[in-house]
Amino acid sequence: MLRKSGVILALWSVIVLLLAACGTASNANPASHATENTVHMSSMQFVQSSITIKKGESVTLVADTITTHIIANGTWEQGKAHPGAEPGASQIKDLQVAGNSPQTIGPFTTAGTFKLYCTIHSGMNLTVQVV
Repeated sequence: MLRKSGVILALWSVIVLLLAACGTASNANPASHATENTVHMSSMQFVQSSITIKKGESVTLVADTITTHIIANGTWEQGKAHPGAEPGASQIKDLQVAGNSPQTIGPFTTAGTFKLYCTIHSGMNLTVQVV
């Protein structure tokens, strides 16, 4: 009986320590703001079409489906792809984002408005506003 109580107490102690360690790490991590700069993608669209970030930050793209996306600088306009980067833009070309896998773009070191698009899904545009 005493041995069983000791094992249970030890297990609870480990669980409490793990929970406390996880809570402390996430609160103390200065990069925890990175999750705020996440843009999700459905099978054929960015879930949100724009995001505003601070200068020096990055954007994480997450494909929520098994659909592959190929991201580059540029935009779709009236059904036609217009590749190209604005001055000061991070160069993004053929960045592949597939099923539930995150890819980080940046850091964006210049303030401005930057356009990204999926080269294989017409109309799939993202505007990154850097302040």
